[in-house]
Amino acid sequence: MSRDRHVPDDDEINAFRQALREAGVRPIASNRADPGRRRRGDAAAAERRAAATTVADELAGGGRTSDGRVEPVRPSEFLDFALPDLPWRTRQQLKRGRLGWEAGLDLHGHTLEEAREELEAFLRDAGDRRRRCVLVVHGKAWGSTRDYPVIKSHVNAWLREWPSVLAFCSATTIDGGTGAVYVLLRRRGSEA
Repeated sequence: MSRDRHVPDDDEINAFRQALREAGVRPIASNRADPGRRRRGDAAAAERRAAATTVADELAGGGRTSDGRVEPVRPSEFLDFALPDLPWRTRQQLKRGRLGWEAGLDLHGHTLEEAREELEAFLRDAGDRRRRCVLVVHGKAWGSTRDYPVIKSHVNAWLREWPSVLAFCSATTIDGGTGAVYVLLRRRGSEA
């Protein structure tokens, strides 16, 4: 349904301007913002500035995934994530293992930081090679210092943050079950 935009006539414009004057609204004399004088010696502002600079430096040098607090998952927990606009049929094919994976990554034996770097490099490479579906084996091992599978929990968080990930879910038994995930990637230049 198409609607034409209402163009006000001169009487409506004049009535609007008069209402503004009666309300005490005055035209702005300058269209430039006045940032005020810089405050010297504001310790809180200096601390915020330093923190922001540090974060910006870390983001520029590091990857695209955070290494903040993650929600722990159980070793046997089925991982499942999809963007809201992903077609239902595609999601079901991924869950059933019917989308053949084109490349795989095994994160067994890696430290958390090594796993993060490997995963980011793998996802970048998969995107460059226009891979549609990949397999990431994260394992179900308990962390040596934590009471949950650390790499599995972090992979669950990292994949949710990666821009080209459309969906991921735990693999079928033949491909590793809840110790691995199928990852559906957006191909460059395509919507889904």
